[in-house]
Amino acid sequence: MKKRLAVAFTGPSNSGKTTLILKIARKLIHDYKKDVAIIKHDPKDKARFDVEGKDSYKFSDTGAEVIVASPNRTTYFSQKHKDLDEMVRLFDKFDILLVEGLKNLPLPRISVFRDSIDETYFPYMDALAIDATINISEYELPRGVDVLNINNCEDVIKWIFENAKEV
Repeated sequence: MKKRLAVAFTGPSNSGKTTLILKIARKLIHDYKKDVAIIKHDPKDKARFDVEGKDSYKFSDTGAEVIVASPNRTTYFSQKHKDLDEMVRLFDKFDILLVEGLKNLPLPRISVFRDSIDETYFPYMDALAIDATINISEYELPRGVDVLNINNCEDVIKWIFENAKEV
């Protein structure tokens, strides 16, 4: 079986996590020819994937596990929490898994910040992705934390290849 890598991104709302993940995913797919899977955490349960009244909503509303298959996509609705291993199994084939959030998952983690760093993230970070709005000398980073430029995808991808966890 081919080596599959996973890495997570964490940080406060509007820090640039989604933007960074999108840039990295596109580059990995188009320039590196990698299959990429993404898991996004929805801590406030705000995401809505179906419209009330539609059949798939009615099926999901029963509490059943539901798959909706169409010619161009397959959508899976689950009413149960999944751990990392269960989520990884849902993806048939990937080279790199990018996870947004879920800071308690046992994955190498890049914390993303703009303007200021929230030190409560220190226990969860292996790398720090920041831009020029942050003066890094104002912070006492934990030992071994790599500092990456949030605007340099190549640096971030190199870090992923060197530090991501095999899953």
